Amino acid sequence: MQHRDKDYINRVNKALKHIDLHLDSDTLSLENISKVALFSPFHFHRIFKSIVGETLNAYINRKRLEKAAAGLIHKKDCTITELALQSGFSSNSAFTRAFKKFYNVSPSVFRKQNPEKFSKIGIVESKNGQENFMLDSYFCNINNHLNWIKMHSKIEVKALPELHFASVTQIGVDNIDKAFERIITWATPKGLMQSPETRLARIFHDSFKITAADKVRMSISILTKQDILVEEDIHKTTTKAGKYIVSRLEIIPQDFEKAWSSLFIWMHDNGYKKAEANPFEIYQNDMREHPEGKAIVDFYIPVN
Repeated sequence: MQHRDKDYINRVNKALKHIDLHLDSDTLSLENISKVALFSPFHFHRIFKSIVGETLNAYINRKRLEKAAAGLIHKKDCTITELALQSGFSSNSAFTRAFKKFYNVSPSVFRKQNPEKFSKIGIVESKNGQENFMLDSYFCNINNHLNWIKMHSKIEVKALPELHFASVTQIGVDNIDKAFERIITWATPKGLMQSPETRLARIFHDSFKITAADKVRMSISILTKQDILVEEDIHKTTTKAGKYIVSRLEIIPQDFEKAWSSLFIWMHDNGYKKAEANPFEIYQNDMREHPEGKAIVDFYIPVN
């Protein structure tokens, strides 16, 4: 990768962070965001699409809809109109049209269909028994996940300080190994990988539940207490201080999805609500050196 390309990635990263912070604002124009990235509007439009894989407008629209979808799942006390305004839409009708076009269902149907809406209390029997059959299967699946996570992990709820990472942006699940190689290659000559306090990490800016796997944005990161100077395509990422569900697991790569699903089910089952901050993973070993090829990983979910 040429030096100029890395600088371009760094400037697009600044734009992505700016967008994340201002999704509810009407200031996310091409002109304003290109100024944040220090590009002319014409060049920024082209460079953004080449790096992110979407046009700026498509990206902003998708992020707003996904923010609203997350609200429909996690913010049961918010009305659809409130979520629409919080996600940057000017009206409920405009939001509903855009949401239905994107998810193929209306916001109200999405909220009703989402499995997490079901609790263990107040299940209404249907006349034909079909709903009961579906709910029985659903709760069987929930119980399987809860039993699995209880067998494999001790779960705690902890107050964490703000954590600081050096990161490289990864969009989509393909070639994620190259992102890890990039951050390790950057960190090794600085002596970071030799430090016993250094940990590899992965921070999720999107949810696989509402974002397509090829569009999920992650920060592949190094957590270290050393003061580091980031550069080019390596940027600083900070996780918010607050309360987190924390679970350490020793698992094979194929169990990561199950681990996350189980933890979110545990979260709902124990009355917690996901906070606005980003979930993340911190790796405690190199799975290639584990006799069974397992990763020892701490999972973190921010909660209220």
